Amino acid sequence: MVFITEKTASLTFQIVQLCAGFCLIYVLIKSTQLYFKRQGLLKTLESFPGPPSHWLYGNVHQITSHAEEMNIMQNWAEKFPYAFPRWFGGFIPAVVITHPDYAKTLFSRNDPKAKEMYERLVPWIGRGLLILNGPKWHQHRRLLTPAFHYDILKPYVAQIADSVKVMLDKWEKLIAEDPTKSLEMFDHVSLMTLDSIMKCAFSYKSSCQTERELDYYVSAVHDMTLLVFQRVTSALLQNQLIYSCTPSGWRFKEACSLAHHHTEKVIAERKKSLKNERELEKIQKKRHLDFLDILLCAKDENGVGLSDEDLRAEVDTFMFAGHDTTASGISWILHSMAQHPEHQQKCREEIKDILGDREDIHWDDLGKMTYITMCIKESLRLNSPVPVVSRQLSKPITFFDGRTLPEGFRVSVAIHCIHKNPSVWQDPEVFDPTRFSADNPSQRHPHSFIPFAAGSRNCIGQQFAMNEMKVALALTLLRFEILPDPSKLPIPIPQIVLKSENGIHLFLKKLD
Repeated sequence: MVFITEKTASLTFQIVQLCAGFCLIYVLIKSTQLYFKRQGLLKTLESFPGPPSHWLYGNVHQITSHAEEMNIMQNWAEKFPYAFPRWFGGFIPAVVITHPDYAKTLFSRNDPKAKEMYERLVPWIGRGLLILNGPKWHQHRRLLTPAFHYDILKPYVAQIADSVKVMLDKWEKLIAEDPTKSLEMFDHVSLMTLDSIMKCAFSYKSSCQTERELDYYVSAVHDMTLLVFQRVTSALLQNQLIYSCTPSGWRFKEACSLAHHHTEKVIAERKKSLKNERELEKIQKKRHLDFLDILLCAKDENGVGLSDEDLRAEVDTFMFAGHDTTASGISWILHSMAQHPEHQQKCREEIKDILGDREDIHWDDLGKMTYITMCIKESLRLNSPVPVVSRQLSKPITFFDGRTLPEGFRVSVAIHCIHKNPSVWQDPEVFDPTRFSADNPSQRHPHSFIPFAAGSRNCIGQQFAMNEMKVALALTLLRFEILPDPSKLPIPIPQIVLKSENGIHLFLKKLD
């Protein structure tokens, strides 16, 4: 019996030794592979000097908080002009573009979105226009383009104005209750843009601004933008299996479910109204189709429409992009107006001159808002709602100065760095709307101002967003004077969408 026990123990020890040996061999092989991978990456990036990086952490340890991110990136952009590598861990680099000449080269191509970043959005928004590439992207872009024709956008002006007025009425009540307290803008504006996109794009009448029925959706979007950004910038969270076992992974899954609940409800209600051919014919004969009408009725050259999966992906994509990014833009524009009362007053005088005795804004008024447009653009330059976009090179690229990158490499365009590049913009930190004046003789590089990206993959909804920003700013300035809260100045943090770590707090003073 003792003999059997000793023999078993010996066999077990041998098995353990064998397993340990295999593990050691595996670790050695993997370490060798990673070593040569890093050496290959370093050789590829020889001509792109950048900040020193740790062999394991990359540059991650140099950015200790999200609040520091933009300043550090700006400093690196000034030290390493045109482009520099940023390492998300020791084996995941991206070349960051900070000059319009480099951006022009990249945007003139049709490279797909970078997998490391945009694949993290798929569980949330599916494979819609933002994520797709290749023939399917071309098909969807062609099917969706009619949804942004000016004939479709015209009636949206009145609907946007209605949503803005609900927000302004809320503000009026809040400051009447306590005029000494500043208001946090982003929360209110986010609900307004959600209400607006629901009315315009989906003909869905909600009372989300007053009854807060969609607070869960806004909270879910807030959580997801933060969680995706944290995952993209963390080398430890890249593996899906590991991420799904973390508290962040559980929170992201729950937020996705909440967001999908909302969009599925919107689609189901519209499909219910189209349950028979007679109703479908009515929709197709409507003078003003909305975004969802066009999605449901769209057919390609072969008569094939969008699948249920594609339909939900496009609705999820537009719901996010149409409300969260625009909310960021409007909130930062209001902040800019508060910081610069002289420009605020010029905008107010302009809209008064345009409207005269009228209170309502019409489609034709938007083109007359010259100074307001200049101020909006300058705010978008200083605080771009989408700070960074990324591409995965589908073939080698050569920039104007001869530097090259191979196929498969990740390249990020730091829009916020290009917008503040001192070699392109004089006094880039100064708020100066005249940069965008038609009378300004300066020859600005065509890719020096790219808040909606550029090239074939630029933002399909940029005209809708600009219209909404104009209406929101004009109506706000007609009713309120906007003042800063010096005790709560915003701290920009670049998530998928530019937010403020502590919110955007402003005082509002009711005008006579």
